Amino acid sequence: KDSYTMLDILRNLQVTAPVNFELVAVNLDQKQPGFPEHVLPQYLEKEGVPFHILEKDTYSIVREKIEEGKTTCSLCSRLRRGTLYGFAEEIGANKIALGHHRDDIVETLFLNLFHGGKLKAMPPKLRSDDGKHILIRPLAYCREKDIEKFATYKQFPIIPCNLCGSQDGLQRQAVKDMLLQWDRQFPGRIESIFAAIQNVAPSQLADAKLFDFVNLEQGRSSSGSSQAHRLDIVNL
Repeated sequence: KDSYTMLDILRNLQVTAPVNFELVAVNLDQKQPGFPEHVLPQYLEKEGVPFHILEKDTYSIVREKIEEGKTTCSLCSRLRRGTLYGFAEEIGANKIALGHHRDDIVETLFLNLFHGGKLKAMPPKLRSDDGKHILIRPLAYCREKDIEKFATYKQFPIIPCNLCGSQDGLQRQAVKDMLLQWDRQFPGRIESIFAAIQNVAPSQLADAKLFDFVNLEQGRSSSGSSQAHRLDIVNL
């Protein structure tokens, strides 16, 4: 639903936005058993969208490397991302658009907080670690429930994931359930959390790489009255 919605939005922006850009749809066929290979090409051909279907058996790699019952998401994601990066470079694409939405971003914040010891989420725009790619997330400010309604209205031919999406006990699903409960019990809380991601105060946290606590000193005016503390911010 997310990728279909993103594609539909970007196609409309091609017509209405004051920016000219080419759009190519790319899908990775990971050779999962029972994957309906015909669905996506038929849809894209019908819509007149230029596309590439990449075939790479990452399914077997994940099954070989990950023990039975362990979460496959991390390795699967890395393999897909590496394939996508490589293909983008091959065709000369200067942007990679991903379908992550606002709920994905908030969920990732809590996954990193609970399980990674980091205050980290997913930004709407990002340069890859090797500096070769710019990633954009056009749905970053969209709620998942709105995307679901839009996908139902448009009757997109959704293809389920039988590798990671159907696993039991996923940490992301536990966080999603927590946020859904909060959303029902405390309306507006998710919006507040997302707003906080956009309103970070480094001096009120404890990361010395972001804020120079070591050289923080108290200043006083010549009259002896207290001055505001001098804050030296390290460039982000």
